[in-house]
Amino acid sequence: MGVLRDQYVKEVVPALMKKFNYKSVMQVPRLEKVVINIGLGDTKENPKSLENAVNDLTLITGQKPVITKAKKAIAAFKIREGINMGCKVTLRKDKMYDFTYKLFNVALPRVRDFRGLSTDSFDGRGNYSMGIKEQLIFPEIEYDKVDKIRGMDIIFVTTAKTDEEAKELLTLLGMPFKN
Repeated sequence: MGVLRDQYVKEVVPALMKKFNYKSVMQVPRLEKVVINIGLGDTKENPKSLENAVNDLTLITGQKPVITKAKKAIAAFKIREGINMGCKVTLRKDKMYDFTYKLFNVALPRVRDFRGLSTDSFDGRGNYSMGIKEQLIFPEIEYDKVDKIRGMDIIFVTTAKTDEEAKELLTLLGMPFKN
């Protein structure tokens, strides 16, 4: 399903070269990786929630997540160092493009009252972060088998030097930004 990769090569690269006056194709920003993270605060009370989050993320991305651990203890949140706190997946190459295509064209249109993504979530170095409130927007997740609605963070890491270049890249790839 390399639809997005083909679109990048045929349409995005020439458009970005023309707009930003790049001399070489290698200067054109590209999507480097996509990181999907689910943070869980209730792993101590409900150990099965981590297993369910891992299963959900595996279904959504097609890749087995890595379990993340707490870096330091925080007494106020009853967190000890080394305790399992969530899971994350780093997607690259074909899986990254497949997930991005699915997110832009299938999942985001299923969000209730969706009016576009904010353009304020760039980090100043060409990377974009967004949050999703529920995993149910992905077609792989069966509503009846969900134990708890979980949100996730999705970070798009690009090789762009500025936010303007990254925004143009993501817009040409099909990211639905607010006008």
